[in-house]
This record gives sequence, structure tokens and C-alpha cells, in this order.
Amino acid sequence: MSTTSAGQPAAIQTERIPLSLNQEFVCLFDYGGEDGPFGPHYHIVEAWRVSGQVDVAAMQRALRDVVERHEALRTVIVRDEGEKYQEIYPASTPELSVRDLPAEPGKSRDEQAEELIRELENGTINAEQPPFIKAVLARFDDQDSVLALITHHIATDGWAVRVIIRDLVNRYAAQKGFDVPELPKAPQYREFAAWSRAAPDAQPAGAIDYWRKTLSGALISALPTDFARSAGVPQTTGAYRFSIPADLASAAAKLATATRSTTAIVLLAAYQVVVQRKLKSKDVIVATFTPGRGGRLFQDTVGSFFNFIPLRTDLTGCATFRQVLERTRRTCLDAYSRDIPSLHIFGLAPELMGPAMSDNGSAAVFQVFPDPVMLADDTPGGLTFVEISREPRGQERTSAMPDGVLWTLSTAPSGDMIGAITFKRNIFGDATIGAMAEEFSQVLRQVLPSPDAPLRLG
Repeated sequence: MSTTSAGQPAAIQTERIPLSLNQEFVCLFDYGGEDGPFGPHYHIVEAWRVSGQVDVAAMQRALRDVVERHEALRTVIVRDEGEKYQEIYPASTPELSVRDLPAEPGKSRDEQAEELIRELENGTINAEQPPFIKAVLARFDDQDSVLALITHHIATDGWAVRVIIRDLVNRYAAQKGFDVPELPKAPQYREFAAWSRAAPDAQPAGAIDYWRKTLSGALISALPTDFARSAGVPQTTGAYRFSIPADLASAAAKLATATRSTTAIVLLAAYQVVVQRKLKSKDVIVATFTPGRGGRLFQDTVGSFFNFIPLRTDLTGCATFRQVLERTRRTCLDAYSRDIPSLHIFGLAPELMGPAMSDNGSAAVFQVFPDPVMLADDTPGGLTFVEISREPRGQERTSAMPDGVLWTLSTAPSGDMIGAITFKRNIFGDATIGAMAEEFSQVLRQVLPSPDAPLRLG
């Protein structure tokens, strides 16, 4: 294994740039611990299977090009007492580690790739020393390798990683001397920070009034925890993974089409059934993350943008899953069209998160990721990149998150869906999380074939 030299940033810029509202939201969970949002485990690990011979030096230069293009990858959040702000460093060259993956008896290359990702998720990346991206190139042979990118979550989100890989492929081809299309203009994250603070002009018309009315008297549907927060159990993050068979995934897509919905909304409706049965309340308030990028304004910008949005659905009188789905669809359409920063939400409903911040309660966030990204083999540069889908295997420790439970569903190339429930081990045990995953799968098996059949709610 070898590591190319990673250049150190030059003198720090002294301009004090205000934080975005999203960055301020993340700072609410900063307790100074290693597992918090500024700790070394709060990272995103994504990997691609690469076909073709990779020029390591060209890839190294392409990584630097990406850091040069996107300021967020070299922006430090300074958290001085009484004041928080951004400081931007000049571009420096990210670390690129290269290793060979020899054949292992009884183990496929796919399994080796999965083990690599799990290893990297147990690794770290420094939140104080830019650039906040590093890479691993693991080679099975000259024509088959895995490229993994590790980015700190203070600088990226899931959307941003897709922007990064698109730009990296483009710059790699340019470094190899190919004619490449010009990348779209990428506004810098500091521009987003200024835009996000330009309230109320930056907010959708009527959004503030909508959320004030919708969240009046609202309390998040908090899950009861296995361990009290005060018990002092070490704060690590685990992951429980499971699969949803292709026939159920296809049935969800068909029902979405028939109801002018999306697969994500169908899955969310099923999850709301699980929550309703568990908590015995028809006033279901679950949270999701939205891109938070101002529509198309910042779609090519790297940074951490996501908004925490509570979805409040009244399930009173719902006798079938189709009725649950109809109400969930209306909730989502209303909420997504009025997407605003999380801090505004909490300002309008200061009691909302009370149950989730109690000693024995926790919030859960539910999200569905888009299909894996494949960059076609006609991409200039002579390489093909296919995003690696995760296997449904649990993980004792994975990339950290600040608190609670995060459900993530994504489609695998096989047509199955892979579910990942990331959770804080200081408040939940494996058995509880596994039981919720199984109940969710049972609800899907029950309601998708017969959405108009009688539905039992709690």
C-alpha cells in the first residue's frame, strides 16, 4: 500500500464568512465529542467500481482540480465562543491511497469491495484540516478497481458526492488530454450561505404561514429508546441493513405510478403505518431530509445543504393503505413545495422536538435515495464508473450521525431495495432496530398487493 503526498494548505484566509442556516443547524449537535458532527467519524463514504486502467497521477491531479473548483471542500467552520464563521483555505492536493487487492479463496471481488467500504466507514477524516476529501484506489488488476471517496459531512451531502464524482470524471479525462465538455457553473457555498439568510425573499411564498399553521401544537413522533440517554452508554453509531425483494420494489413503483405519487412516498406511507402502530397515535409526525438547494439555484454546488423537514399526517379514519397513501402524498406535496431551512422550522414550532430530546425518546428520519449512478463507458477518459450498492449486512460501527435513527432506502442494480437503519448505540439495541425493519417489510408485503384491503391501525 502506498500513499501519494498530500499538500498542506497555505496561509488561511482571514475573512469571516457567516455560516449558512444549515451549518448553524448542524452546530446545534456539537458537544465536542469525536462522534459528533465535527468529529472524525462524521463522514460520507461512497465507492465506484471502475473498469479500465486508472492513471494514478492523473487521478491525483483531478482530485486537486475538484478541490480547486469547490470551496466547501476547503472551508473550515470556526466555532469560537460567541461567534461561528467560515474560513476558506487555498486549494491543496487530497490524499490518494493506492492498494492492491489480491484474490482471496472463497471470496468474490464484490465481497472484497464491500469489506473495503466497511473498513473505510470505520476510518476517520479530520474536520479541522482541509481538504475535506480523500480517496482510496483499490486495484484487483489493471482493468478492474474500486475508487472510494471519503468526505466529511460538514462539507458534503449525498447530492454533493454525486456532483463530485461527475466533476472528478470530467477533470480526470481533461488531465489525460481528452476533449471534454465544460462543466456547468458551480456557485460557491458561501453564496448559498448569503442566499439562505436573505429571508423572507429566499423562502417560497406562504411557506412561513404554512409551517406555522401545520405545526401548531405538533410534537414529533418520537420512538421509545432501549436505554436512557442519562445511562451514559458510549455514543457510537451502528447500521442495520436489510433487503426488500425486487417484486415488492416493483409493486411499490407500480402503485406510485397508479396514484400519481413516487416510490419514495409509497415507502414513506408504509413507514408511517409502522410508526402509527407503534405509538398508537393518528397524528403522525415523521421527519425527512430534503435537498435544500433552492430548486436549481445550487444544484452544481458542493456543500452540506439538507433540510430537516417534519411531515405531519392525520391518519384518522384511514381504513385502507390507499387512503394512508393519499394523505401521505398530500402531506409531501404541501411540505416539499414549501421547503425552508430547519432553523426556521424550529423557530416556528419550538416544542416540536421535545419528545425526541427527552431521556427516553428519539427522532427517526426516513429518506429514499435515487438509483445508483453509472457514468457510461463513452465517458471521455476511457473509464467506466458504476456506483457500488451496499450488501444487506449489519455493521457494529459505521459513519457517525449526531443523534437518533436514520432510515435510508436505495435501489440495487438487481432490482432489490437495500434498507439501512443507522442508529445511535447509546440509546438503541440491535434487536429493536431489527424488529422495526422486519415490521416495515411485513407492512409492505401486506399492503402493496392489496392497497384497498382493510388496514389495521393502532
